[in-house]
Amino acid sequence: MARFPHEEATTSVLAALRSPRRLRTEVLAGLVVALALIPEAISFSVIAGVDPRVGLFASFTMAVSIAVLGGRPAMISAATGAVALVVAPVVREHGLDYLLATVVLGGLIQVLLALLGVARLMRFVPRSVMVGFVNSLAVLIFLAQLPHLTGVPWAVYPLVAAALAVIVLLPRVTTAVPAPLVAIVGLTALTVAAVLAVPTVGDEGALPHTLPGLALPDVPPTLETLRTIAPYALGMALVGLMESLMTATLVDEITDTHSSKTRESWGQGVANVVTGLFGGMGGCAMIGQTMINVRSSGARTRISTFLAGVFLLVLVVVLGDVVALIPMAALVAVMVMVSVGTFDWHSIRPATLRRMPRSETGVMLVTVAVVVATRNLAIGVVVGVLAASVLFARRVAHLTRVREVPTDAEGTKVYAVEGELFFASSNDLVTQFDYVGDPERVVVDLTAARVWDASSVAALDAVTHRYATKGKRVEVVGLEGHSRERHERLAGHLTGAS
Repeated sequence: MARFPHEEATTSVLAALRSPRRLRTEVLAGLVVALALIPEAISFSVIAGVDPRVGLFASFTMAVSIAVLGGRPAMISAATGAVALVVAPVVREHGLDYLLATVVLGGLIQVLLALLGVARLMRFVPRSVMVGFVNSLAVLIFLAQLPHLTGVPWAVYPLVAAALAVIVLLPRVTTAVPAPLVAIVGLTALTVAAVLAVPTVGDEGALPHTLPGLALPDVPPTLETLRTIAPYALGMALVGLMESLMTATLVDEITDTHSSKTRESWGQGVANVVTGLFGGMGGCAMIGQTMINVRSSGARTRISTFLAGVFLLVLVVVLGDVVALIPMAALVAVMVMVSVGTFDWHSIRPATLRRMPRSETGVMLVTVAVVVATRNLAIGVVVGVLAASVLFARRVAHLTRVREVPTDAEGTKVYAVEGELFFASSNDLVTQFDYVGDPERVVVDLTAARVWDASSVAALDAVTHRYATKGKRVEVVGLEGHSRERHERLAGHLTGAS
């Protein structure tokens, strides 16, 4: 994909390295993201039923790998809840080694899908589904914080309020340091100095004290093993790619830059293969952390993504005892602000709702409802696209019109067909002719119509056949280009009748 000069300057690693100000932004953004990744990775490890190290190592290897291989600079990939839900049954029923084999196979499937051009399917995702995706993501991020705000000591609430105030107000004074980082450091110092008994990162799970090493899955190389892990690997591959490509599209819009979705697809695959070989649970793009990186911290290059992975490993292995002291209240506040910033508030304004077609608003709401109900962004997007497709087909089906055209030819009736003929719009075509009352010669003029599929040709055949049963002859005229070629190739050959 061609890039414009401003895009190269915005996402260039070399340009960032030459600019101390931009480099500081990238470094600090990576640090903030790393801090936000730790409790998430631990939580997703619990969902998957594995040791916290498996999720933390996955976040490290995914972030570092995708920083080099991915097609969307500044996007964060790590262990995710969607992937954790897909692979959890493998761990529960077959153990960790089968999980690692599943992750490796899932990565290989993603590479294959990338080579087959799966990224091009993104063009079929309507804007209403994209808005629903963004809004449902914001809702899920917010809902994920509620467990950290219920059944907790009273001190948690003023701490969250204080962190929110810092994140909102500090950028009005200075943007030299990311406000989320100031909130995290400030609240950690406060809770330690005041000896406040509040939930901390250390309460979420034990942090590792060693580096990840090569861990080849110890599974029998048999067809039975492949049959066991293949369904989960395919599910992981599809969910991971869908979330990653949707996130990449969202970041494209926020940063006003383009990205290579094909490269991102196979980059995700290779990153998962690497992750599986180093004992990680696999993952994909993380939308919440990506928003922290891109929107809250202002990062734009691969440097922030790479450093997020490196800082994560350093923090949990070298500074684990310090990181364990970070109050969850600080991270909750960061994620709440990410949720607020991610939601497309314009989409629910009364003025917008009045102008927007009801069908598009309905698709957006369906997408949000399904995602929130299933806690699965991929399922919501698929349902949203299907709903949009059905509504589009229903709307277009009524745009085809058949009208009588005056003619001086005796014994002849001319019909003009206008619009797009495809499986939805051509269904009613057969009913719009006067088979009994028309003369012996009927002309169907398709100059203002286009034939898109076999259903349309079959409908024209049905019209011709019904006139023939009345002893009348039909002449189809006006077809050009692909419509003509399709009609000539299929007409009279779509049924077994001779």
